[in-house]
Amino acid sequence: MHLNVETLALINGGEALVLSLMLWFGTRSGSNHAVQGLRLRATALLIEAVGDFILAFDFKLSSLTVLLVGNTFNLTALALTIVALRMVLQRKLRWREALALGAAAWLGVTFLATVYPDYRLRVLWGSIFLIGMAMLNVAALWHGRPKHDARAQHLLLWAYLLAIALVVWRNVSLWLLAQPPQGIGTPTTVNLVYVLLLGMQPLMASVGFLLLYNEILQRELHDLARIDPLTGVTNRLGLLEASDALLVRARSNKEPIGVLLIDADHFKSINDRFGHDDGDRVLLELVYNIRRMLRAGDLVGRVGGEEFLVLSPSVKEADLLALAERIRSAVERTPFHIAGQAYALTVSIGAAIADPSEPDMMGARRRADAALYEAKRAGRNRVMISGG
Repeated sequence: MHLNVETLALINGGEALVLSLMLWFGTRSGSNHAVQGLRLRATALLIEAVGDFILAFDFKLSSLTVLLVGNTFNLTALALTIVALRMVLQRKLRWREALALGAAAWLGVTFLATVYPDYRLRVLWGSIFLIGMAMLNVAALWHGRPKHDARAQHLLLWAYLLAIALVVWRNVSLWLLAQPPQGIGTPTTVNLVYVLLLGMQPLMASVGFLLLYNEILQRELHDLARIDPLTGVTNRLGLLEASDALLVRARSNKEPIGVLLIDADHFKSINDRFGHDDGDRVLLELVYNIRRMLRAGDLVGRVGGEEFLVLSPSVKEADLLALAERIRSAVERTPFHIAGQAYALTVSIGAAIADPSEPDMMGARRRADAALYEAKRAGRNRVMISGG
């Protein structure tokens, strides 16, 4: 097979088609935004493959058909990819911007091909908008990128930055040539290298999309292992990890950590009387009341049954007691509706202060547990703090 622009375009189209199928059938699980984003990227690759195949058979088509129809497919694929990437990353989709850039590129290229034919100006005009579309992807990847486990975003960043560099190189090369080619199908070194390298970009981008999808799945599994499925708050494993992290920060800042152990009073009677489904709804309402009393840096987690733990960093004893009293009062004032009946619920709260010099949080947890026991023994619906 003779290596020319048509041959390279045929190879690129076949590669895009295979990548499209791989992305479409390789994404059946995970969060909806990630799956929908990859499916949209697969659709974009399919459209891109059609554009490549049109270029591959330009010897059977008029040059104007190749230009107008091929650019329509390729620019549509680029616009869809912008939206797909932002969908996966859960960024603002930028539909209007992507479509506007694609439409402006198509109109300008068409004008410079039919009304005022000038190949170098045509390439320059299209390149400006190609760079603009690539920069939308770079902005989506750069903004809010995580510090760790971001290999996929780094790979995609490099893919789009290299694509920008390739477009710039092509324009510089064209303007330096004494006799520029009359179209992308002309067998020149610039066109061959450009089509060859351009064909690698979908592969790099698709691998980046798949890695990004895998990273999102891994993060979701990590979070699921640390979230209580009923209430949506942190579970015991998550609390253990958060406790260690908070203690490390407390040591560096030399600040204490407040610990609250909250238990719903007589909760077993609710399950016995109304059933576990209604009991679960009461727990959800209880969690809502706890969370709305917390500061931005506070953490609540479920340690089991109807017992919850609150970790409040950088808090003094008086402020911790005030927080506990706000939670107790909010729960007491809330009417819990069960099976059409209003039911009053109260909580008992044990409080303790963890000193940053302690080896771990277990000592403070035990002191809060002892204080909770004293609150229950004293009649429930009250706050008690450990003496030390």
